[in-house]
Amino acid sequence: MQCPGAQYLASAERTPRQREWRPQLYRKCTDTTWLFLFFLFWTGLMFITGYSVAAGATGRLLFGYDSFGNVCGKKNSPVEGAPLSGQDMTQKKHVFFMNSCNLEVKDVRLNSTVLCVSRCPEEQLSTLEEVQLFADNNGSFLCVYSLNSINYTQNPNAYSLCPRLPVPPSKSFPLFNRCIPQTPECYSLFASVLINDVDILHRILSGIMSGRDIILGLCIFALALSLGMIVTFRFITTLLVHIFIALIISGLLFVCGVLWWLYYDYTHDLSIELDTERENLKCLLGFAILSTVITAVLLGLIFVLRKRIKLTVELFQVINKAISNSPFLLLQPLWTFAILIFFWVFWVAVLLSLGTAGAARVIEGGQVEYQPLVGIRYMWWYHLIGLIWTSEFILACQQMTVAGALVTCYFNRNKNDPPDRPILWSLSILFCYHQGTAIKGSFLITLMRIPRTILMYISNALKGKQHGVWSRCVFRCCFCCFWCLDKWLRQFNQDAYPATAINGTDFCTSAQDALKLLSKNSSHFTSVNCFGDFIIFLGKVLVVCFTVFGGLMAFNYNRALQVWVIPLLLVTFFAYLVAHSFLSVFETVLDALFLCFAVDLETNDGSSEKPYFMDQEFLSFVKRINRINAVRAQGAERSLRNEEGMELQPVV
Repeated sequence: MQCPGAQYLASAERTPRQREWRPQLYRKCTDTTWLFLFFLFWTGLMFITGYSVAAGATGRLLFGYDSFGNVCGKKNSPVEGAPLSGQDMTQKKHVFFMNSCNLEVKDVRLNSTVLCVSRCPEEQLSTLEEVQLFADNNGSFLCVYSLNSINYTQNPNAYSLCPRLPVPPSKSFPLFNRCIPQTPECYSLFASVLINDVDILHRILSGIMSGRDIILGLCIFALALSLGMIVTFRFITTLLVHIFIALIISGLLFVCGVLWWLYYDYTHDLSIELDTERENLKCLLGFAILSTVITAVLLGLIFVLRKRIKLTVELFQVINKAISNSPFLLLQPLWTFAILIFFWVFWVAVLLSLGTAGAARVIEGGQVEYQPLVGIRYMWWYHLIGLIWTSEFILACQQMTVAGALVTCYFNRNKNDPPDRPILWSLSILFCYHQGTAIKGSFLITLMRIPRTILMYISNALKGKQHGVWSRCVFRCCFCCFWCLDKWLRQFNQDAYPATAINGTDFCTSAQDALKLLSKNSSHFTSVNCFGDFIIFLGKVLVVCFTVFGGLMAFNYNRALQVWVIPLLLVTFFAYLVAHSFLSVFETVLDALFLCFAVDLETNDGSSEKPYFMDQEFLSFVKRINRINAVRAQGAERSLRNEEGMELQPVV
């Protein structure tokens, strides 16, 4: 079967010579080895998926289970050697701890018997008679299943088979349906043991699910803000830029002020001494310090670069004219985002199954505990690499699609007759020829993310243990180095993908060619390109600022039994991801546009035999930038306004 674009195939050059830029004249499959490696990697992921589905029990994590291996809220299969297992708990959806006011952890196990009940006791039960009456009236049995309710007051062993008296009033907690005691002394002890010491995954998910409505609303709000930023950049004017910068400054200062105010409020109003609230306090302090530093840096940069607003407006007008040839480019983040959401849901489902993959073991008293299966820890790491690599690959496909569509429109001689369906054309070229290049580029990002993740894991594992100042400094320095490498590689990839779309070469060759060409022509547009990227980054900051502010207001008064900073971090990450997905279209178009311009200068001279591909408006803009840079290099003491009014000379 012949791939689209086969008519452009030309014989490869056999003789060694300096390569030349040949826009869209030569196309071959690139980095095919990496495509094969990615296929093998996903074969491993499919094996882990099948294994987790067969061995895991996500219901145990989501709905809870009793001490005898029964998952609450469903019909169970019996466990050999455990006579009270295998019961039908369809009507018993709540998890009840018999000694909720005296919980302790021994050998990583709770010393309390756990039962599935149909209803949590909402009032205090002080005697066995009241426990029996509660069972008869509500059908909720708070004693071990082997003891019939009529024997609660007659059986001599009832005090060991029933909860310790008095039974505190409790209510069900969201998602996991735990019966949470409501008296202050029991509540504090229960939370400190169950939430802080037993199950970190439950703790994180409980915070997320208890605020799921707020999280969903904030995510929709971030999506709306991102769409608003696209409209702003699409129809940008000088007035809009001023309003935009004013909103950013107001948002940064307001979020910083709210964070410091909340930190002060927490330090003077710890109603209950829970580890969850102390963690909220620590995270608030970290948020406040980080936001203050970011605000100071961004305000300084805005002040220094404030005189380039007019050039920024002209730059975005050039970008928007390039996008107008293929306006559906602005909708590319929608399908990228939909694919990412689908993949993440799949990834989380497999993770939950892996987290519950354990073998049942009967212990004393006929109770059941689950031991993790061999090799699960290694599967978690493999699964984590799959999350990073696949997510980066999906984003790389979007970058290559946008770059390919722009390249197709740019290197079109007849500007009045743009090519038909450039996005579909770009997608067909990507899937027929350059998937391996996108895989290789995304793997390089993954390669930088893995050490950072390991360092974070080690740092969290050592938290609270004695280690010197030097070791902490080494951790921080290494983390910063990997962060800088990650940012540099992302820019490296953004240059390589358009070069592959132009010349049809593999990743390393494209990156090398793009780096040489951009270095050679850096005097034309480096400064304005960087400033354009900075404005786009400010757009992302604006979306995150207002989303975080909404989250702070919504989560602030929900301080009970959860680390609400976890959902806030999730919302922050989601807001930045959505803003990045949508506004990265402008970044990709900007980088690809200037690379096309550099290739245009390299292969053409503007004569009738070799005319430029660029339109007159873009050429005039580049001349303007070139002239301004030349005047600044000569040390002219003029304002930017006067410089832009001077007569411009052609680009040499």
